[in-house]
Amino acid sequence: MNRLFTYIVIFLLSITPAFALEDVFADTYINKESVTEPYVHNVYDYSSFKKVPIRLNICNRINDNSVFEGQQIEFKLSDTVYSSGKLIARRGTIIPAKIETVITSGMNGIPASIIIGEFCVPNTSQGQITNYYEVKGQDRSLWVYPLKWALTILPPTGSLTNFIKGGHAKLKPSKTIEIYYYPERI
Repeated sequence: MNRLFTYIVIFLLSITPAFALEDVFADTYINKESVTEPYVHNVYDYSSFKKVPIRLNICNRINDNSVFEGQQIEFKLSDTVYSSGKLIARRGTIIPAKIETVITSGMNGIPASIIIGEFCVPNTSQGQITNYYEVKGQDRSLWVYPLKWALTILPPTGSLTNFIKGGHAKLKPSKTIEIYYYPERI
């Protein structure tokens, strides 16, 4: 019983300093940075499915190793966009966007991913444009997992497939992506 009591006292004494510490880094840097609330589209008529495609090409090549979250990137409109006879944007217009999330490739063939959002198309509001576009690398897990199971007969060899990484996410100027404009949204 004395041993149990001693262990409890030692445990409580060892975690006490953790409660007394101040997070100087958070107080100095993180808490001073202003964060804006993302746009939430609350008013929408869900009976309307009208959408207009907006085809874009990136201005500079990107991949998951060359970008960071929050980075501003630029796209160029590949076609003129009309909605109900009204001109929305002309071909060649520069459309700014933002890298929202970068996920690096993982073990067992899990691919890298870049999520791009906050497209600023002229003559539209933020709620009328597709929220995000995701660029993914090659998904190698489709053949890695069956290989892993096939190799489990020989105990250590199945684990060797852990070192097979997924493909890198990249976006070239020659690739056209498509986001959508929803004219009936507010």
